[in-house]
Amino acid sequence: MSRIAVVVKGYPRLSETFIAQEILGLERRGIGQLIVALRQPYDPFIHEVHRQISAEVLYLPEYVKDDPARVARAKRWAARQPTYEAAHALFMADFAREPNANRQRRWAQACVFAHELPQDVVWIHTHYLHTPCSVSRYAAHLSGRGWSFSAHAKDIWTSEEWDLRVKLDDAAWGVTCTRVNLDYLRSLSARPDKLDLVYHGLDFSPFPSRQAYGTGDGAQGDPVRILSVGRAVEKKGYDDLLKALARLPAGLDWHFEHIGGGEQAKRLAELAQSLGVSDRVTWHGARPREDVIAAAGRADLFVLASKVAKSGDRDGLPNVLMEAQAMGLCCLATDVSAIPELIRDGETGALVPPGDVAALSAALAELIGDPARRERLGRAASSDVRRRFSTDPGIDRLAARFAPLLQDRARAS
Repeated sequence: MSRIAVVVKGYPRLSETFIAQEILGLERRGIGQLIVALRQPYDPFIHEVHRQISAEVLYLPEYVKDDPARVARAKRWAARQPTYEAAHALFMADFAREPNANRQRRWAQACVFAHELPQDVVWIHTHYLHTPCSVSRYAAHLSGRGWSFSAHAKDIWTSEEWDLRVKLDDAAWGVTCTRVNLDYLRSLSARPDKLDLVYHGLDFSPFPSRQAYGTGDGAQGDPVRILSVGRAVEKKGYDDLLKALARLPAGLDWHFEHIGGGEQAKRLAELAQSLGVSDRVTWHGARPREDVIAAAGRADLFVLASKVAKSGDRDGLPNVLMEAQAMGLCCLATDVSAIPELIRDGETGALVPPGDVAALSAALAELIGDPARRERLGRAASSDVRRRFSTDPGIDRLAARFAPLLQDRARAS
């Protein structure tokens, strides 16, 4: 039976449940897949959704030095292919604009990918428009296969425009997960009609509806429990959140829990200490989804202070917000990127400007002291997100794209 190759940067990853749920959803719709990962997993846990996926995984060497013999065999094979000259010309054109080791590594990975691609794989679909897309594009041309993409957030906003234009024009088609992304990518494409909006959505089955709402109002001895889930990286704005918490009135009783790994974890813990709030903060590190769900069930308020990083990196439409809303948890977030596509300020949550510590602190104080408002916003959010952001419509649309490709190969054979 024919399959598609689904290319990801690493697999499995705790922060990419949206990709895992898409892979599983496509499996359940009869779309066979080979997962191709550019590097080995490094997270300490996996989610239950990963355990349900049956697709085979092909790991490419992350660096040439990891397996030079494997890379050499693949390059010798590639040089003998009738497609080599045209595919290598694409790489050389990119390398002329970006002459560095990373670009050379992508070509090496593409040679391994094309060399080891099973014959029953008839199409290549890549997640992310940066590194995975470069590898997928070269491999597609080397192996004589068509390719498409799903674009998300960092891959769009930290890539050079020339690189995006080349890939957008070369791909057969592509989808992205927010209206903000779609408008930007269409502005760069010579054929904007081949780009579509497909929200990731959410499989709501693991997320129980809230049965009871906390009545805490921040009075002493009755702390309001605040939760955030996300990687400790610049774009998540945890430095702003800690500063906002430190500005809260001294009489308010609250406790903040964070779940997630990330490169800034140690620095953020030190910041909490210097701000004098470390005794009110618990750092859980990376945890599996079942622990996240349990923490959300205990929490009174969910906060995500996303912002645009200096590199241009930013959130798209964070799954953690949809998950929290699905459980009826009141969400306070920033009106950056596509978050306003999910949260309507004052109706299904609360929004403040990104990077505005004073506004964030004021909103925190208001929500901590008003349990009735938290409940109203939480209930409205749960109803809204379950109505508008189910994962099924998006996966149905992707399956409808892939199914004819597999059927065409089946008829040809």
